[in-house]
Amino acid sequence: MEILKPILNRRSVRRYQDKPVDDEQIRTLLESARRAPSGDNSQPWNFIVVKSEEMRRRITAACHNQKWMMQAPVHIVCVGDMEARLKDLIKKDETIRSTSHLKVQENSALHELKLVIRDTAIAGDHLVLQAESMGLATCWVAWFEQKGLRPVLDIPANKYVIAVICVGYAVKNLKPRARKPLKDMVHYERWG
Repeated sequence: MEILKPILNRRSVRRYQDKPVDDEQIRTLLESARRAPSGDNSQPWNFIVVKSEEMRRRITAACHNQKWMMQAPVHIVCVGDMEARLKDLIKKDETIRSTSHLKVQENSALHELKLVIRDTAIAGDHLVLQAESMGLATCWVAWFEQKGLRPVLDIPANKYVIAVICVGYAVKNLKPRARKPLKDMVHYERWG
């Protein structure tokens, strides 16, 4: 199994062919995301698969109207579930579920939210790399606000949208962008 090849070839694509992604391909992407690791095996992720033009249009509008997003035939919205990280606390006190404590925004200070973001991002990355290995192109979109995107998809206030991943076939074969050399980012034993 060659893992490095899709990592090296992957890039954020903003131009897609007018070609559908079939349901079996989407299922494979979701299965790869489902298999991601998470702290305490909490698996805090959920995914909303959006194919309809109307819903993709509404998502695009909530993502600062990045019109290129409409070219992608599929949007997969990655959503972190705060309750997955707080289940022990909720078991002790069911009323916590409805308190403002579980209404999360970009400026929420809850440590658990950071864990949910981390774990759901890992699942999203699995999905993106699986797509690349299947000849599909993706772009991870994170330019939105919770208050703008959640209502579009009826996402509750205790869930946190991590990303909208656009999926489709790239218009042309794009080369990966340059990355900093390892010597500029790797430290041994300690910083510096």
